[in-house]
Amino acid sequence: MSSRRAERLVNLVICLLSTRQFLPANRIRQAVPGYEPAGAGDRADEAFKRMFERDKAELRELGVPLETGRNSVFDAEDGYRIGRRDYELPEIALAPDEAAAVGLAARLWQSAQMAEAANGALLKLRAAGVDLEPGAPGIEPRVDATDPAFQPCLDAVRARQAISFDYRKSADPTGQRREIEPWGVVSWRGRWYVVGHDRARAAVRCFRMSRIAGPVRPAGPANEVVRPDGTNLVEIVAGTVRAEPNRRTARLTVRPDTAAGLRRAGRVLGAELGRDVVEIDYSDVDWLAGWVAGFGTAVLVSEPAELRAAVVHRLTSVLREQRAPAGDDVVGPTQLGGTR
Repeated sequence: MSSRRAERLVNLVICLLSTRQFLPANRIRQAVPGYEPAGAGDRADEAFKRMFERDKAELRELGVPLETGRNSVFDAEDGYRIGRRDYELPEIALAPDEAAAVGLAARLWQSAQMAEAANGALLKLRAAGVDLEPGAPGIEPRVDATDPAFQPCLDAVRARQAISFDYRKSADPTGQRREIEPWGVVSWRGRWYVVGHDRARAAVRCFRMSRIAGPVRPAGPANEVVRPDGTNLVEIVAGTVRAEPNRRTARLTVRPDTAAGLRRAGRVLGAELGRDVVEIDYSDVDWLAGWVAGFGTAVLVSEPAELRAAVVHRLTSVLREQRAPAGDDVVGPTQLGGTR
């Protein structure tokens, strides 16, 4: 693959990751560096179409979850986007040396020559009125870790230092003091966990970072924590999450070739009325509702009722924020998606 085409594909991925809307081909042609018209007329249009079709096929071959759809019933043609949740890496565990390598790669990537062109594409999209994802990062890779406990936990893992913190269980809003010897941090289905040896319970435990309340403090000197050989942090987290007492199962119907991340997190059971039936386990209804609502009509909730109601609430809230002019027809939440 030529460097010019590789750069164009990167720009295309950034563009489609950074928008909530389905972008039609003509808008992509105007916004993405590398698709600038070389002349005008039918020949230039045909050249763009051939180039764009090759690029779409290339992205799909690379495993990029390219979605096709329309923003409303009034759209005359299909558009394209990449769901950010579907494009996320699978569950990962960061050892201290791996975390350092990720940080170094991010710093090096910031100096890439394609940064100016890629950020230019985002500026064009904003100028054209395209609704971009909040905090669209350009081409700078980032670990999505907004939990305040993430950095101190990662620092403790790298320093091999015990830590203490207050931890709230899902059924108990009161925080309990925990002291652990951290072995690593793990991303599992959109959540960050710290895994290690719980000193008070003398057992291996994992803790969801979003439930850590207040500061994370050192609980001993550096270089005293030893991670046992052969420890699989991802298996520890997966087993703990599956064993949660309030674990429930949702049944969804998903439009073909959409919501790759949701499929990966759940189980595809078959097909029903032209849509795939997917089951997914969850313990946090608000978190799953936010994920499902983001897919619009591509994902519909069959059951349970609590998840359906949470999705409807999110979609109706979005409708109210749109502040539709008086007299305009407002699409109901069932038409927007997320309910059935």
